[in-house]
Amino acid sequence: MSSDRQRQILEAAVRVIARSGVRGLRVEKLSAEAGVSTALIYYHFGDRAGLMRKTLEFVNERAGRYTDEALRISQDPREQLELVLLLELQDTAEVRENSAAWGELRASAVFNADLREPLSASTRAWSGDLAAMIRRAQEAGLAEAGADPADVAERLTSLVEGVSERWLSGSMTLERARHLVRGAVVAELGRV
Repeated sequence: MSSDRQRQILEAAVRVIARSGVRGLRVEKLSAEAGVSTALIYYHFGDRAGLMRKTLEFVNERAGRYTDEALRISQDPREQLELVLLLELQDTAEVRENSAAWGELRASAVFNADLREPLSASTRAWSGDLAAMIRRAQEAGLAEAGADPADVAERLTSLVEGVSERWLSGSMTLERARHLVRGAVVAELGRV
């Protein structure tokens, strides 16, 4: 991130997308939310597509910061995996905004081809990180060795995205969402 102003604009963009969706992200609305001029937004991001790409990167960076906590808490790769997944389901403004914005960006990619590759790359990176944890857990005897770590990671990330959406929409409690994720880790990795 090159400036505090860019961060201020991107934080506001995440809030606007979380509340109003990608279609609701208008430069004038963002300008008011961030407390900056529309010219400053164009100066930093060029156009709406540039703003969307940088907002997606920012969402990923924020998620990385709060999920990196799992790596500091534990050296056990299985425990790290579960913590990384559960940290995506926290009742904090930052996690709620991030998760809602991610869901909106993902849904918009159905109709916006410019978002598909960056979203796909982000998803692959997240799944790849989890697959590495799963592989380390298997090597340490903390997970059953038969399953392909990449497949397990993809199933788990898909589950987290789905239960997060249900939790944020009020269709499921946070406790239920976290319970389902814990159960999925056991189902996928076994009871070792």
